Amino acid sequence: MATDGARSGGSRILVGLSTASVYPQNTEAAFEFAAELGYDGVELMVWAESVSQDMNAVKRLVREYAVPVQAIHAPCLLISQRVWGADPVVKLERSVRAAESLGARTVVVHPPFRWQRRYADGFADQVADLEERSDVVVAVENMFPMRADSFWGTKAASAQRLEKRGGPGRGVSVFAPSYDPTDVGHAHYTLDLSHTATAGMDALELARRMGGGLKHLHLADGRGASADEHLIPGHGSQPCAQVCRHLAESGFDGQAVLEVNTQNARTRAERSSMLAQSLAFAREHLTAGTRS
Repeated sequence: MATDGARSGGSRILVGLSTASVYPQNTEAAFEFAAELGYDGVELMVWAESVSQDMNAVKRLVREYAVPVQAIHAPCLLISQRVWGADPVVKLERSVRAAESLGARTVVVHPPFRWQRRYADGFADQVADLEERSDVVVAVENMFPMRADSFWGTKAASAQRLEKRGGPGRGVSVFAPSYDPTDVGHAHYTLDLSHTATAGMDALELARRMGGGLKHLHLADGRGASADEHLIPGHGSQPCAQVCRHLAESGFDGQAVLEVNTQNARTRAERSSMLAQSLAFAREHLTAGTRS
């Protein structure tokens, strides 16, 4: 299997493709697009699709397409609440073991939901312990407040109760203790630029606050809608180019992953064009000295 360094051709920032970016197509389609378009690897979203949960099947895709897995996204979405069992503690541990088996450097994980009380109470300690026992980076991702009218999944009633506490129409954090992981303080972070848009956060300020702990970038865009958008970078209001340039000029040694929404693509060619445009944006702006 090709290593990250072998594919990078040097010390440039590696650019991967989230397998979620090809939804509703499957994991294999993401590997195929990544190989065709010249991505450095993929971030494997572990969710309901059976192949995404089977590391032997993923290894076969790595060999077939000569595309490495750079990162694992732990199954912490509402739609993946039952993937790899119901215990989020066990699922995070399994995600790290999966990353080790695939040679991936990073596990991306969301902060716990408020109703996951036992998990939330021990989350920071578990993340630190997993990193102590592994070379895999566990990078906690920034999220966003949710409104009941945009909240989907099995816990909608919980979201509605939380929103009532915050007042009519106001977004609230369904994450414990916050949707901003720097409120707790972890060793490593994932910065998601679609989430900063939805949260109304200053993406550059958050990147600077994460500092040297920022090890993973979800490159996407948003316009500040109440729902998470994951637009092609440059198509929203976020300072995507400036964040990329900041990382390039500050010696960022992590990975950038395009996590964009292509569900509206009507043909394979249209989806390929969207993913190619996203990659071109990343390549242009993740190089020190570029100007936007």
